[in-house]
Amino acid sequence: MLIVDDAHDLADQELEQLRELAASDGPSLLVAYRARSDRPALRRLVEALARHGDPTVLGPLGLDGLAAAAARDGAAASPAFLEGLAEATGGLPWLVHRVLTANTRRAVNPVVPWQVGDRLGYELAELPTPQQDLLLALSLGFDASAGGALLPADDPAAVDRLVDDARDAGLLLPDGSVVPLLRDAVFRTTPLHRVRAAQRSLVDALAESGRALERVGRTLARGGLQDPRVASCLTSAADHVLETRPDTAVGLYADALAAGAGEEEIAARLGQAEWGAGNADAAWRALAPALSTPDPEQARRATDVAGALWAARGMLTGAADGYRWRGPDTVGASAPLAALALYGVGDRFAADEMLAAAGGHGAPTLASTAVWMMAEGVRDSLGAAAPRALPTLVRASDLFTSSGLTLPLPVAPAVLAATLALGAGELRTAESLLDAALAGEQGGLPARPGLLLARAWAAMQADRPDTARAAAEEARQSGPLQPREQMLRLALEVAIARRGDDAAGLLRAWQAARQEVLYVGVDLYSLLPFAELAVAGARLRDSVHVDFQTEAAFALLAKLGDPPLWAAPLHWAAVQAAILSKQPGRLGPQVAALTAGAPTSRLSSVLAGAGRAWVSVLRGGFEAAAVEVAARSLVGVGLPWDGSRLAGHAAAHAEDRRDMSRLLACARDLHAAPAPPAASRNHPASPQPDAAARSSSPASVAVRAADGRGELLSARERDVARLVLEGKNYKEIGEVIFISPRTVEHHVSRIRQRLSAQSRSDLLTQLRIALDEGPEGSGGLPGPASP
Repeated sequence: MLIVDDAHDLADQELEQLRELAASDGPSLLVAYRARSDRPALRRLVEALARHGDPTVLGPLGLDGLAAAAARDGAAASPAFLEGLAEATGGLPWLVHRVLTANTRRAVNPVVPWQVGDRLGYELAELPTPQQDLLLALSLGFDASAGGALLPADDPAAVDRLVDDARDAGLLLPDGSVVPLLRDAVFRTTPLHRVRAAQRSLVDALAESGRALERVGRTLARGGLQDPRVASCLTSAADHVLETRPDTAVGLYADALAAGAGEEEIAARLGQAEWGAGNADAAWRALAPALSTPDPEQARRATDVAGALWAARGMLTGAADGYRWRGPDTVGASAPLAALALYGVGDRFAADEMLAAAGGHGAPTLASTAVWMMAEGVRDSLGAAAPRALPTLVRASDLFTSSGLTLPLPVAPAVLAATLALGAGELRTAESLLDAALAGEQGGLPARPGLLLARAWAAMQADRPDTARAAAEEARQSGPLQPREQMLRLALEVAIARRGDDAAGLLRAWQAARQEVLYVGVDLYSLLPFAELAVAGARLRDSVHVDFQTEAAFALLAKLGDPPLWAAPLHWAAVQAAILSKQPGRLGPQVAALTAGAPTSRLSSVLAGAGRAWVSVLRGGFEAAAVEVAARSLVGVGLPWDGSRLAGHAAAHAEDRRDMSRLLACARDLHAAPAPPAASRNHPASPQPDAAARSSSPASVAVRAADGRGELLSARERDVARLVLEGKNYKEIGEVIFISPRTVEHHVSRIRQRLSAQSRSDLLTQLRIALDEGPEGSGGLPGPASP
């Protein structure tokens, strides 16, 4: 076989000899040539060769070709190495060979050893000046078709020849672009003053022709050029995508700063972009210059972003203080955001003042209208207009989702509406609007964890723990959770463990939650997790770690006039905590508060009835029919687990067998059929039974206890368990209750089996829960209790 390379450089006579050889029966020929040559002799040779087969077009290597090349030249390469090699070389074979020869270990960081770049720089310096100018121009971002200081603008044919020659020489990709490896080598070997002059020439050419600088502006800024025209162009481009693609805006603002933009001028916008991209700490750092700027628009924007950051940290008071500092006269278009923060910390007067000073909604865009409706909905929920609050907030959530914007808010519209819906006993409404918000990606990246956790909370309340766990896990994996979100997630774990009778899991979740609660404050929009922690603290006899937050929650509600739509869940939690802590005297005020809110709150009315039912059960002598009505009414307001617990506990204490059977059937019925997932306009409901989780929940424990006409532990086993928790051994226990040590051992063995304890520590943990006397435990509360 005869191999001929660079046939385009041969003389016509030599090409003719090759053509005659191709037409003969002589040796096989392999001829390499540049396809763009227009010489007649070369075309005749190519035609002769084509009679024997189609030509093979040589071009950049793909990933498969790179893998094969790496396998031939050394050790096997990882996918990360191959991707880095493709990025650096563009797949140009000669560059691939250079890198593989130098990087025999196939190291990923860096893929290209420094020796390769230095060698390429030396070789590029030996190229003819026109080719050097072409590579520099294209590396900087010049459009070859438009010419410029480095290219012959008045001779397009000459530019074409330069590009063709460079492409044929492997210096450019087929599309005429410079690969990163060669671009870096060009900049390394070109004097800096020449690079800067060429960069300014490019900016001048683009400005004179009226073309946008954005396409090449980022490259110029990253290359070190500072030019006000480039900075202005990049800032405008960032502004354009700030509320839709904040992650892109972050990079554009950074490049604008590199190009010479003023730090204070764009600080607020950069802070908003960092917040929208999920970079809370970076957002705080970026905001610093803007919080004290005399520019009112920059200061207003900075206050809004800071307010969202304070809220995410669980410190809404920080947001409220920021808006108070600005005052109603300067808050402007941020009035509804200021009102949301101020209502959230209980300052109703200041919030109303902010809304009044704004004097109207401003431009009626989807987003601005939604934010105003949020503020109006919260205002209505606190007074006589409470019935219209939830519809207002549901519409606000829908409008904000439709806007598609990522704006700094103290609370996501869907989370706000869902929280109020749960406070109104409208579980399905809460689930539906949260599903719609998640499907529509409401609020972008910053809002998603909170939306998922709110969805998980609704699922937990609907007695679907598997669904709740899945949503909470998705929230955890979506990125680092802010303190407020982390507290909600841990409170959710406490709630699931408490309802699932998971003693060990409850203690683990409680230990984490009681630490996290130290980092966040109470506000109107975070009452649900604090209510859950108040109940769990009472059950574990460790309320001291959350009492200060519970007291703060009641104080906040008192400042707002104890609005039933917000206060009912906390009062219900206090009812349960009073029962668990064996303090019947604390039941009366809570049931009275629920009764007072009954005329304007369906949930308050139902909970007041359920509270009275609990009191009657704990006193003894209750009416089974009344208890059943109260239990079933709890299901109607989205509290199936609570209803099942009430019926199951009453069944365990019923004196009449028919009453016991009736309540037992009610408990099973309520627990076996939790509220189904809600349907939304875009997502019809689908059944999610969570059967495995329901079978082991506390309601099922209560049902099993009632079915046996006794407690989870027998009376004698409870005596033994108490003494075990006191640290007594078998002999000491036997002496106290007049049984033999062997009988004590038998009782302990049965207790271990009943509680499915896997170890001594697990047994002690579960005994503390099993001996609880309230609705979460297996015993009753002795003595009278007034409703």
